[in-house]
Amino acid sequence: MTPTTPRYAELHAPAHWRVVDFISDLHLQASEPHTVQAWRDYLAGTRADAVFMLGDLFEVWVGDDGLDGEDEDARFERSCIQALHTASAQHALYFLHGNRDFLLGAEAARRAACTLLDDPTVLTFGGRRWLLSHGDALCLDDHDYLAFRAQVRTTAWQQAFLAQPLAQRRQIARGLRQQSEERKRSGVDYADVDAPLARQWLQQAQAAELIHGHTHKPADHELGAGLRRRVLSDWDLEAQPPRAEVLRLQQTGAEVTIQRLPLDRAR
Repeated sequence: MTPTTPRYAELHAPAHWRVVDFISDLHLQASEPHTVQAWRDYLAGTRADAVFMLGDLFEVWVGDDGLDGEDEDARFERSCIQALHTASAQHALYFLHGNRDFLLGAEAARRAACTLLDDPTVLTFGGRRWLLSHGDALCLDDHDYLAFRAQVRTTAWQQAFLAQPLAQRRQIARGLRQQSEERKRSGVDYADVDAPLARQWLQQAQAAELIHGHTHKPADHELGAGLRRRVLSDWDLEAQPPRAEVLRLQQTGAEVTIQRLPLDRAR
């Protein structure tokens, strides 16, 4: 699939921001209570002025109307949205869609007091430009997924899907999650971000650093010519050892420091 040049949205940090956090790929679901509680504790405890959630915050999202249901999934989703709303009194919250929760819309964002971001978005902070993305659109070797992504991101597909009864949508989502788990167990090696395309995005956005998730392979990659990408950790507090990390930008005077923090230090 031939990549297209994205439109780069712009977000300028307010002058008073000093600490900015990035997280992604938490895949929140009721069956993973330790991860959910760790996320709640993090939101309540972080001293960040802003928290950017770069996709796959939720394991699945089948439409904002699910928030008004009476089933277990609806109650779980409402509790998460309420946690975000509560946290918004202390931190500016930003959400960028992932491949699991791309149907999270304006109503859910309103209830969460969270700002939706385009993918990609350029954040200006500390006198520097940071390119933010979920990262899935950069995985050029994942041909089947990119074809699926192109289909489900169309207005026609989304309207048709959201027109189905909520119970049917939840059933479809359960099937997709099961397929994903089977693929993980099969040992298939997932495609990584295409380095030339990442460089192209950075150069076009006039940014030196790309921050993204999706691949579940936290690391810093030098791309040449002073460019780099920083991959966020996924969160799984059930794993052995548990996985969870926050990427933090902190401005002190004219300097911006970059840290990868375990949860017990992300305060």
